[in-house]
Amino acid sequence: MKLNKWTLLVLAVVCGSQLKAQSLNIIPEPFHVAKGTGVFQFPKSIAINAPSSANDVTDQIALQLRKATGKTVYFSKNNASINLDIIKDEVLGTEGYTLNINAEGITISANTNAGLFYGWQTLQQIMPSAVYAKTVQSNTNWQVPFVSVIDKPRFGWRGLMLDVSRHFFSKADVKVFIDDMARYKYNRFHWHLTDDQGWRIEIKSLPKLTEVGAWRAERKGKWMNITTPAINEPKTYGGFYTQEDIKEIVAYAKSKFIEVIPEIDIPGHSMAINTAYPQLSTTPNYPYQVNAGDEFMDWEGINGHVTARIDNSLDPSNELVYTYLDKIFGEIAPLFPFEYIHMGGDENAKNNWEKSANVQALMKKEGLKNQNEVQSYFVRRVQKIINSKGKKMMGWDEILEGGLSGDAAVMSWRGIAGGVEAAKQGHKVVMSPNQYNYIDFYQGELTAEGKVYSGLRMKKTYSFDPIPEGIDSSLILGNQGNQWTEQLQNMRNVQYMTWPRALAIAETSWSPKEKKNWNLFSKKVEAQFDKLDAANVKYAKSMFDPIVTTQLNTKGELIVNMEGEVDGLKICYTIDESMPDNFSEVFTKPFVLPEDVTILRVIAYRDGKQISKLLNIPIESLKKRAVKVL
Repeated sequence: MKLNKWTLLVLAVVCGSQLKAQSLNIIPEPFHVAKGTGVFQFPKSIAINAPSSANDVTDQIALQLRKATGKTVYFSKNNASINLDIIKDEVLGTEGYTLNINAEGITISANTNAGLFYGWQTLQQIMPSAVYAKTVQSNTNWQVPFVSVIDKPRFGWRGLMLDVSRHFFSKADVKVFIDDMARYKYNRFHWHLTDDQGWRIEIKSLPKLTEVGAWRAERKGKWMNITTPAINEPKTYGGFYTQEDIKEIVAYAKSKFIEVIPEIDIPGHSMAINTAYPQLSTTPNYPYQVNAGDEFMDWEGINGHVTARIDNSLDPSNELVYTYLDKIFGEIAPLFPFEYIHMGGDENAKNNWEKSANVQALMKKEGLKNQNEVQSYFVRRVQKIINSKGKKMMGWDEILEGGLSGDAAVMSWRGIAGGVEAAKQGHKVVMSPNQYNYIDFYQGELTAEGKVYSGLRMKKTYSFDPIPEGIDSSLILGNQGNQWTEQLQNMRNVQYMTWPRALAIAETSWSPKEKKNWNLFSKKVEAQFDKLDAANVKYAKSMFDPIVTTQLNTKGELIVNMEGEVDGLKICYTIDESMPDNFSEVFTKPFVLPEDVTILRVIAYRDGKQISKLLNIPIESLKKRAVKVL
């Protein structure tokens, strides 16, 4: 099917196309969908016709169809049920595709194998949910509706980050994370490989980084609320990836058309490095150990000053630091084909730099006026090393402090301000603002899920637009969600915190801005739950949990308000210690909470069936969240 820009323009504005697409529940929302009348029934034997250049894609299609349907799947040019075509159409770009299903069968067309792969992801979403199963689903009616899809992504960078330092995740775990990403057309896996709690990548020329830096004392308690290990306590918890492991995972991601961006977080967040090689710090005689989750930083807000009680920064005045970093990036660069290496640069406590005579001497020698300029000096040195390995450097938005040069790219996490400033300076930007895209934040009622750092409902995540007003859109590479794992000790919990919020990030990253619609999207998310179940993905249903807020009126009375994040909820509650059900008081408007109440219990129903968790909210929590009415 040959397309041109005028054809796409006409198709994009076809009346009612989004409503037709809605019944298919595709996430991310395609550029254009036109649903036909009729269905294609898969035959007993499924033939696939594709060019040999697409073998990587067709092999994955055949494997999944055999696994889930139990049908015979073979390759043939004759009477094929599924046809894959490589075409030349500049409008589709490198990742776009068309998908057509009619009486003749299924055809996916694209300029590249990546486009074919994304077309396959869309086809799977149109198929019965059982297609995601890992065993044969014999009772499924294997048919798909007639439909025509024309699709291409809004952004070239559609990323998710996984932190494997705070808790180590196996190769199998990482592959699960990549599988989950690929299902929704993500194409950038940001791998946070080092931090204060562990160094996770083998560097052969510096073996202590993993012999020492990858291990810490084991703790099971809440993060930053545990006992500090004794220096001589056995260091048994942790792990690392060999370089062969890295190659295997990078190749696995590549098979899903996902590029891997490694992050080595420096100069701060370097407790693991300092434990392995204390001579790289400004306090080389300190008895270091890899942090086990006990608090050793004083925080005054992410945009304010941070102070390290224990030095977790590299010494910017020590030439040995740059010699070691040259070795590190020299070994890392060949392992990761992608053009960028992430050097972190965030939350660097400078109090130990301020006290260092060597750093003061560096400032005098280089004419550096303050500690931000010292960090900028360090960043420029690191950038030069990374560039010498044939790579471009990326860092968190703190790398802007003190000045940034060259082709360095910025990942904006402290809101969008860093991204705006970087773009104004001509730097490429990936938007990853914590108030929208930090999916380690609790996602529903605080008292039901446990406090992390902040809360983030999926609706807010979905509301984000990665292109700030007045900024050159060509400098915005794309959008990314970040999964930090301080509180997440296994992959099932990672999945629970990631999905379905990552669906919101996926649609924001791929779909046209004008196609985004929360009410339609939330219904699609609910329809995806069956697919996630079939794929054995753990996910949260916090979108159904009522949002409970409070105010203090001028009399000092506590006013309670409740609302649903999604439509159609009947919110029931009790204030008399009893358990609510479908016949309890129904919330209709804000009310004054009587002063003797100790607990508010809330539950949501839809069509007479419980759909939310039971929320048990103590009066203390209701008071803490209260906003004072002026």
